[in-house]
Amino acid sequence: MKTAIAILNWNGKELLEEFLPAIIRYSSSADIYVIDNASTDNSIAFLTQNFPSIKQVILKENYGFARGYNEGLKHIDADLYCLLNNDVEVTENWLNSIVEGFKKTKVSIAQPLLLHHKNKKYFDYAGAAGGFIDKYGFAYCRGRIFNDLEENLNQYNSTHDCFWASGACFFVRKNVWNELGGFDEDFFMHQEEIDFCWRAFNAGKITQTIGTSFVYHVGGASLAPSPKKTYYNHRNALWMMLKNLPKASLFPILLQRFILDGIAGIHYLFQGNFISFFMVIKAHLAVYASLRKTIKKRPNISAKRQYFQHKSIVWDYFILRKSKFHDL
Repeated sequence: MKTAIAILNWNGKELLEEFLPAIIRYSSSADIYVIDNASTDNSIAFLTQNFPSIKQVILKENYGFARGYNEGLKHIDADLYCLLNNDVEVTENWLNSIVEGFKKTKVSIAQPLLLHHKNKKYFDYAGAAGGFIDKYGFAYCRGRIFNDLEENLNQYNSTHDCFWASGACFFVRKNVWNELGGFDEDFFMHQEEIDFCWRAFNAGKITQTIGTSFVYHVGGASLAPSPKKTYYNHRNALWMMLKNLPKASLFPILLQRFILDGIAGIHYLFQGNFISFFMVIKAHLAVYASLRKTIKKRPNISAKRQYFQHKSIVWDYFILRKSKFHDL
C-alpha cells in the first residue's frame, strides 16, 4: 500500500527542525511531503538545505488547515494519506501497525494513540485514544473529557472503533478522501476532521484507533487558547451539526445546543471573560448568516446507525462529575 505522510506547515521552521528527523528515521516505508501554507519564516529554504529528501508542495497563500490539505493532497499520489501535524513526535513502530490495519480490514480512517508531548504519561487533548461526540455535538475522547486528561495505563491499547480521528495524526484512504470531497474549507481550522468523520460515518465508513501505535503531540502550536479559537469551536460545531444530523432530529437537537451555548456564554460573562462571551455571539451570528449555504451541503442521511454513545457529556462531566471515559 503506497503511503504518503503529508505535513502541513505554516511558519513552523523550528517544529520541522525538531520533529522531522524522527519522522524520516521511523517512516522509511512512506513518502514524506511538507505542504507549505505560504510560510514567511524561511521554512522552505531550511527544508531544501537540510532535508533534501522531503518532497515539497508550496501553496500560494495561507489557506488554513482545511483548504491547505485539500489543495496540497491534489499533488500527492498515494493509496493511504497520513495527515500529520508539524508538532508531532513519532515513535519507532508508529507507522507499520497502522498500515497493516488498513491492509487487513475495511477501515477507512484511523489514528494512533496520541500522548502529551510534555507529560508523556498522559493522553493528549487533541484525540487521545479516539474521539466521540455526544447527542449535542460536544466532542470527547477515550482518555480525555473536556480538559481532564487520563494517565496512559495501557487501558486503550487495543484497536477500537471510534467516531472521529484526530487531525493531528489522521490516516485516510485516498479513495475515501476523494469520495467525501476532503475537508470542508469553510471551517478554515478546528473540527474539520470531526465533520469529515461524521460524513464518513453517514456514508457507512469505519473509523478506528489503532492502539498498538502511539505518537506524542505538542498541541496548541497552530492556535493557542484564545477568543479566536472559542469562535471557531462554537461556529464550526454548529455547522457540523447542521450538515450531518439526521433530518428527523435536526432542529430539536440544534435548539438544545443553542441553549447550551447560551449557558456557556453566560458563564463567560460571569467570569468577566467578555471577549469569549462576544465570540459565542459572533459564532452564532455567523451560523445564522450562512444557514442556507450550510443546509445545501446536507446529503441524504439515512441514519441507520446512532452517531452518539452518550446523550450528554456536559451533564456527565459537570453534574455527575464523571471525568474518565470508563466511568461514562
